[in-house]
Amino acid sequence: MLDLVGTFVFALSGGVAGVKERLDLFGVLVLSFAAASAGGIMRDLLIGAVPPAAISDWRYLAVSLLAGLVVFFWYPVSERLRNLSDHVLVFDAAGLALFAVVGTQKALGYRLNPLMAALLGMLTGIGGGMLRDVLISEVPTVLRSELYAVAALAGAVVVVVGHVLNLPPTATAIAGAALCFSIRLFAIRRGWRLPVAGLPRGRKSAAEELDEQDDERE
Repeated sequence: MLDLVGTFVFALSGGVAGVKERLDLFGVLVLSFAAASAGGIMRDLLIGAVPPAAISDWRYLAVSLLAGLVVFFWYPVSERLRNLSDHVLVFDAAGLALFAVVGTQKALGYRLNPLMAALLGMLTGIGGGMLRDVLISEVPTVLRSELYAVAALAGAVVVVVGHVLNLPPTATAIAGAALCFSIRLFAIRRGWRLPVAGLPRGRKSAAEELDEQDDERE
């Protein structure tokens, strides 16, 4: 169930990003499915769960397309949704938290060692957002923005620790998702990020130029 919820939330982030980029209906739906499924597909291929759930189970496609349609058709008429479109990262943070937790649990279920399970959970969380950003010609958020992969890894570690200590999986999943979501939101609002290499004074990075272009369009 958490996997489907995460799929829907990540698909919303893809749909909103597609609408903001003025993609047509097909483009929005493709972006919704890509954002919702890329991380899970990579996870399943790496642990040998083939065919991946996002392809073998029709519910993942249906949930992704539903999210894309909701965004595409409600966006022009909903002032509330237009306001939410300025906060794609909020949907992304929720999807990140859910997928990091679910990915870690599935990796543990396939008997991966705890360290690799946590790393695979992180990959599950960041994969969809990376593909979404690449498809709209942006530097992936995980490579340039506030704490992202770190937040996913923190949530995954909580699940792994709970597994090692034989704690209830539902409780550790909720705690891990809450921690990941909280770290990501605080990072967005407070500008927390990992150190970046310095540039000569007055010179802007490509990511900064992209951010300025996005601000101008909004």
